Amino acid sequence: MSIDETTRRVTDTDEPVNPLAHLSDETIAELAKEFDAIHDEVYSSLGEKDRKYITSVIAAQRQLLVAGRVLLLGSTSKPAWLAGTACLGIAKILENMEIGHNVMHGQWDWMNDPEIHSSVWDWDTASTANSWKHSHNYVHHTYTNIRGKDKDLGYEIMRIDPRQKWSPVYLAQPFYNVLLMAFFEWGVALHDLDIEAIRRGEKPVKDLVEDLKGIGVKARKQFVKDYVGWPLISAGAFALAQLASGGRVPESKRSRLASKLRSSTRFGKNRRTAALLDSRLSGVESTFLSTVAANFTANIIRNVWSNAIIFCGHFPDQAYTFSQEEVENETRGGWYVRQLVGAANIDGGPVFHLMSGNLSYQVEHHLYPDMPSTRYSDVAPKIKDICERYELPYNTGPFFQQWGMVQRTIARLAFPGGKVRPKPGPYRPEESWRRKFAEGATKDSEAAKTRGRVPAGHPAAGPEHNSGGVDVQPPPRGDD
Repeated sequence: MSIDETTRRVTDTDEPVNPLAHLSDETIAELAKEFDAIHDEVYSSLGEKDRKYITSVIAAQRQLLVAGRVLLLGSTSKPAWLAGTACLGIAKILENMEIGHNVMHGQWDWMNDPEIHSSVWDWDTASTANSWKHSHNYVHHTYTNIRGKDKDLGYEIMRIDPRQKWSPVYLAQPFYNVLLMAFFEWGVALHDLDIEAIRRGEKPVKDLVEDLKGIGVKARKQFVKDYVGWPLISAGAFALAQLASGGRVPESKRSRLASKLRSSTRFGKNRRTAALLDSRLSGVESTFLSTVAANFTANIIRNVWSNAIIFCGHFPDQAYTFSQEEVENETRGGWYVRQLVGAANIDGGPVFHLMSGNLSYQVEHHLYPDMPSTRYSDVAPKIKDICERYELPYNTGPFFQQWGMVQRTIARLAFPGGKVRPKPGPYRPEESWRRKFAEGATKDSEAAKTRGRVPAGHPAAGPEHNSGGVDVQPPPRGDD
């Protein structure tokens, strides 16, 4: 049964009526063509301006990263610690959100750049590139908000839809939600393992072992880099500065290690060792520990921010979820509408959109996951125009409104019961956006010329391309 046939029967229950219920099959087919036309119009215009954008963002992110590391060489100074931690936190957010997430979606594969390509890019987070691309690009973006199919719907550990069966374990979800915020990258990495598939025997043990090895490699790299390597460099820099200045660099008078030795039964009488540590190593030790704390804080900042943006885009009250029966034999137009109403945007300015990886345009991202993120703001008025003309909702709201609804849902659905929250009606803008999307021919852009050619050895990427099983798979064009 198609989504269109099923939702037209839902009238006398507590279930919200699917937005497609008022549309005919012919109208849904036209809707698909309009959404396709927006995608094609953007891809026919991609070129040097877009290339400069992503290369500039990558360059700025790396400069912020260097600035943070340099500032943390003096991490015992509170101003330097705060500035260094802020730079490092912002750099990690940019690398995770606007660069890593979007590059691995194949948004920049059209450039044919052998370095900025979904098949070779990896990011500074716990998830391995291959596991994430499968669980996110393919599973989540293909089966968005289909209960029992989309494993990102509550990440298999949270009840965020009242139609999910309640279990006593959900009573703890408001508490482990806080842990998930702080250590989000590790939660996502474990989620990507797909434990349920392993339990059902659908995923071979050898694949699990391979995934665990990959996470172990990522964990080791992050630990060595953030909690050993850079702290040692900072401590060494302090020692050199102290030596060069003849001991004039301010430092703490007591070593923490010396204090431990003094309180130890075995070493408590070794005053000379403790005194030596106090006089020679207290500054080095403080610098090392301050840098460790800064790196840990920067990772927490990145995790909390990415968790907030992602949850706000997927779990506020406005987002619809679907049963598997509703989407059986789904058409391309139905797939587009499911993406449209299963996500929610976050209002904000240019800096906010940049720091969110443009996932504040979550609606546009779900409609066009392979479209360069910087173009979402361009197509948003056209999506609103479609929503107005076809009487469909366009979900958006301020950050704290969206975040507050998500937290309320997590707290309420920790307990049995619960009802589906009211859904928004058709989009009603203050100003109509009237545009024609497919008039006339456009010249082939750089993207149109090169999208079919990728660097040697690189699999193709994007929702309409075969990319080794990590691509989005909407229904084909012309099936409506």
